[in-house]
Amino acid sequence: MYFSEKFDAKLFLSRIHQDTPAADLEAGALGLKTDLQGRTQQRKQLVKDNFDCFVSCKTTIDDIESKLKRIEEDPEGSGTTHLFKCMQGVCSLADRAFEPLFERQAQAEKIRSVQGMLQRFRTLFNLPSTIRGSISKGEYDLAVREYKKAKSIALPSHVKILKRVLEEVEKVMQEFKGTLYKSMEDPQIDLTSLENTVRLLLELEPESDPVWHYLNVQNHRIRGLLEKCTSDHEARMETLHNELREKAISDAKWLQIQQNLSQSSDANYSLGNIELPIELQPLALTGEEVDVLRGKYIKRLTTVLVHHIPAFWKVALSVFSGKFAKSSQVSDSSGGKSEEKVGDGRYSSHSLDEVAGMMRGTISLYEVKVLNAFRDLEESSLQSYMSDAINEISKACVAFEAKESAPPIAVMALRTLQAEVTKIYILRLCSWMRASTEGITKDETWVPVSILERNKSPYTISYLPLAFRSVMTSAIDQINMMIQSLRSEATKFEDMFAQLQEIQESVKIAFLNCFLDFAGHLEHIGIDLAQNKSSKEGLHLQNGFSHESEEESSSDLPGSIVDPHQRLLIVLSNIGYCKDELSSELYKKYKCIWLQSRDKDEEESDIQELVVSFTGLEEKVLEQYTFAKANLIRTAAMNYLLDSGVQWGSAPAVKGVRDAAVELLHTLVAVHAEVFAGAKPLLDKTLGILVEGLIDILISLFHENESKDLSSLDANGFCQLMLELEYFETILNPFFTSDARESMKSLQGVLLEKATESLSEVENPGHNRRPTRGSEDAAADEKQQGASVSPDDLIALAQQYSSELLQGELERTRINTACFVESLPMESAPDSVKAAYASFRGPMDSPSKNYRGTQATGSPSFTQRRRR
Repeated sequence: MYFSEKFDAKLFLSRIHQDTPAADLEAGALGLKTDLQGRTQQRKQLVKDNFDCFVSCKTTIDDIESKLKRIEEDPEGSGTTHLFKCMQGVCSLADRAFEPLFERQAQAEKIRSVQGMLQRFRTLFNLPSTIRGSISKGEYDLAVREYKKAKSIALPSHVKILKRVLEEVEKVMQEFKGTLYKSMEDPQIDLTSLENTVRLLLELEPESDPVWHYLNVQNHRIRGLLEKCTSDHEARMETLHNELREKAISDAKWLQIQQNLSQSSDANYSLGNIELPIELQPLALTGEEVDVLRGKYIKRLTTVLVHHIPAFWKVALSVFSGKFAKSSQVSDSSGGKSEEKVGDGRYSSHSLDEVAGMMRGTISLYEVKVLNAFRDLEESSLQSYMSDAINEISKACVAFEAKESAPPIAVMALRTLQAEVTKIYILRLCSWMRASTEGITKDETWVPVSILERNKSPYTISYLPLAFRSVMTSAIDQINMMIQSLRSEATKFEDMFAQLQEIQESVKIAFLNCFLDFAGHLEHIGIDLAQNKSSKEGLHLQNGFSHESEEESSSDLPGSIVDPHQRLLIVLSNIGYCKDELSSELYKKYKCIWLQSRDKDEEESDIQELVVSFTGLEEKVLEQYTFAKANLIRTAAMNYLLDSGVQWGSAPAVKGVRDAAVELLHTLVAVHAEVFAGAKPLLDKTLGILVEGLIDILISLFHENESKDLSSLDANGFCQLMLELEYFETILNPFFTSDARESMKSLQGVLLEKATESLSEVENPGHNRRPTRGSEDAAADEKQQGASVSPDDLIALAQQYSSELLQGELERTRINTACFVESLPMESAPDSVKAAYASFRGPMDSPSKNYRGTQATGSPSFTQRRRR
């Protein structure tokens, strides 16, 4: 502070002007100096211009001072000191003369004053007893009027006895106020009595707000009832816990007695010597009995709220709307404050929003208690106690939404609670869906359901997908019902709408995840089947038999599938049923839960995601099935090509399709029958894979034994194999894929190349066999004994055998291969039969025409097949 005597210029500059540039400081200092010099110069000029006036005033003042001093110093003069002493003497003489008279006059005045006061305030002295009598008689209005009269009397401030009387009156009225306040705590007080009590308190001008006191009392009473419900619930839980513990101890004692009796060989035992386990592990309070208590606890809490909050709010509305305590309008002029309150329609210094906030706090306490109890409910109570609790909360919401039953903030809080518990319930249902999905997969019975049970589905499914659908529909129907109830309220409250959208998205994710979980469980079942099959085959190879298979078959249900391959087909049917039917059926049924905008793109994306997942799983399980069948086909192919007793370097004449070829085809017939019965929609795909695998196996076996059993291939062997390959291609034509046809061309090319190579290496043309045929066979022998046989000759010879024998072999084995032809040839219509088989001639010619091309390209195509 620069005007202070302790002003420090350096400190001032360092604090105030620490960021001021030096140039500005120098300019400011120069300005201050200039101003100071100007002010000094002005002062000097003022003195110079008025110097005569200053001198004249000083002279006059000095003259007046000297005259006053001379007057005071003169004892006989007119000074103030002399006059004061004279007046003091006169007063002392008067006091001595009139002192007794003044004393008697003062006493008389006091007596008259007391007499007048007693006369004037005689009612006041009787007031304490009068008020007590009125209060004891219940005449509260009369007591209040007497009190207000006493308050209106203007009392002299110096009369202490009157103050004591008024203090006594105040004491009586304070006791009366306390009685009135106490009466408002009565839970059974009616509205009329409450209005009279508030009116009386308002007229008595209490220190605290009587209406707010009553509202606080009622709010505390409601909170107390909620706490009472909690304490009662905890006591019941403790009682149940003790009962369960006593039962557990009793069971443990009985078990111990039984064990001791079974271990003791002495008949003279003493129960008193048996040691009993008194201390047990802490018991977890679970089960239906506990949930019953929790459900009743939530119901009691809700009942307290529904019974007390609406009445509480109606009183608050009447207070703050001017309809309350109308009888308090008095005409007494002394009740100005009460009249002002009544006239304004306000009986409390607080606002209705504060009452709403008070009720919101009580409902928050209710929310905490209900949420804690609701979360403790077990998932086994999904269909009973949880839904009952939500219904109780919904009833409370309806009761609160009635006219003048609760403030909007309380309704919103309760609706939010309803949405919260509904969300918990829905999430529990979603969790239950996933847990139940895992549970039902552990109870696979392998019993195919009837065609009616699967709604004429082409998939031969077990009960597993139907159980899964039952779990899903049971849970999602409940979810749908809950969401519908929330949706009707979500339009009113923005917070609930956001929460509803979150719940809908959670349900959608849970729905999709349940399908994915089910797909994962089906995959595990398929993997376990494949692993068990492998382990059983290994055990069978070591011991010759399997005890596990016997035990397993003995525990299977009647009509259940035992064969692992057929079980894999059931798994495939279950997957296909979920992919093609169940996923889209349930999604379209319940998409209204989460697709409010009917977004087709999102719907197709979700369904496509499920289809892709099940398709990938289908590929994995189908790969396991085809791998197992490929092993059987490989064994049959080895019997057909290597173990049939034919020496391919000196093969007998071609008479038709060998039994070994028919046996090889029987493996595919068995697969056809198995897949047709177990997973019909996958028939074409499965046989297509296996047919391609058969051709690849034959190529692989040929290359593996090219230097051993297949080191030489004569013309008869070549024609025999070509006839049988054409037989296979004709019968299996519906299942030949483009890759299978390419593999067949490669195999035929390999055989042609091997036969040409074998015939060119023969040095002795006299390689004859015993004549077992007619003239046509002899002619064929002569052709093959030539010094050099070209590939065209071999192709022509193979085509000749095919044209002569294939039709007859197809007719001969039509029963064996009937499953591969949609319309079987009938003996009564031979022309149509020939026409039907003639349709297969198209693809039969193309391999023969390409033999030379295959031979010309040589090893590249063969090595490609070998890598496969």
